[in-house]
Amino acid sequence: MNLAEDGPKRALTGTLVKVLVHRRDQRGMALEPHASRCVQRGEVHELVTTDHQDTEQGARIDRVGFLGFAEIGCAGVIDRGDEFWIGGQRVGTVLGFDACHFPNHYNILINTEVPVTGADLELQPEMPVAFTQALLPVGSCAGR
Repeated sequence: MNLAEDGPKRALTGTLVKVLVHRRDQRGMALEPHASRCVQRGEVHELVTTDHQDTEQGARIDRVGFLGFAEIGCAGVIDRGDEFWIGGQRVGTVLGFDACHFPNHYNILINTEVPVTGADLELQPEMPVAFTQALLPVGSCAGR
């Protein structure tokens, strides 16, 4: 029996609208139970890096680096395990979501080897961001 649930999906693209430059070692975020979140065009969400790897519901996420806020360019689905790119550079993979600021925005948690900030990556507003399916990236909303 094949229990696979995920088929191909389009890449989600967007634009960095604000760069953040700080990090925390005791942030206390809590991982949402959901492995995916739907996002709509025009929403703004926060991008946070972490070296944590636990994906259990409620897992405490303390060591974080803040990249910034990105505006979503098209509606779609962000899944745990998606690759995250900024300015053409692969930064890491989606670990999950923290909803402490929802409905204003999600914290999208990006797993990296070490937490990095927008300053570490020399980010600038208007840089393109993308979430792509790790195995089968298909299509894009670029130019829509």
